[in-house]
Amino acid sequence: MKTRTKNIISWVLSLIMIVAGGALIASFFLAGSLSSTATNEENPGGFSVPRLESADRGSTGGPEDKTLELTIPAMARIDKDEVPSSEANEEQLKNYAAVHLQGTGHPWEDEANVYIAGHRLGYPNTESFLTFWDLNELENGDRVFVTDANGTEYTYEVFKEFTVSPTDLSVTEPIPGKNVLTLQSCTLPDYSQRLVVQAELIETSA
Repeated sequence: MKTRTKNIISWVLSLIMIVAGGALIASFFLAGSLSSTATNEENPGGFSVPRLESADRGSTGGPEDKTLELTIPAMARIDKDEVPSSEANEEQLKNYAAVHLQGTGHPWEDEANVYIAGHRLGYPNTESFLTFWDLNELENGDRVFVTDANGTEYTYEVFKEFTVSPTDLSVTEPIPGKNVLTLQSCTLPDYSQRLVVQAELIETSA
C-alpha cells in the first residue's frame, strides 16, 4: 500500500513538473510573439512610458554624463546594465535594458525621484527582452543599486509596489522628504496599467 501511494505521489509530482516546464517554455514563445504589444510604439499603448510636458526639469550637480548603471540582485536580468537618460524613445527602449526618463530626478539630487522604465516582454534578441519580467517579484526591503558615471553608488531599499493608470503622471513627481527610485513596467496580461515599484535612498558611497 505504501509503495502504491509513493508511486501515485511520484506520478503526480512528475505531471506537475511537466506542466510547469511546458508553461515556462510557452511563456518565452508567447513573449516573442507579443513583443510588439509590449513595446513602446509611436502610440505608447501597452508599455506606456510617461511623456512629460517639460523635456527636462534640470539637473543640479552630478557628472556631466548622465548615464546610470543599474543592478537589482532580486531580478534575474538586471546586473550592471547601462541606463541612458532619455525621453520615451523607441530605439532607446529597444537597445537598453531600461531608460532613465529625462525630466525626472537624478540620484545625486535632494528629494529626487529617479524614474527608470523597462520592458516586461520587450524585443527578442535585444537588450530589452524580458528585462523587467520579474519586477513584480521585488519585495519590501530588497536592495537596488544605481551607479553614476563618476563611480558613485547609490543604494535604495524597496518600500512600495502599486499600479497606476497610463495617464497618471504623479508617479514621476518628487516625494517631499525622500530621495526615491521609481521602477516601472507594464502589468500582465493585458498591459493596461503601469506596474510601479519605489525604493528609498539609504546609502551613498564613492
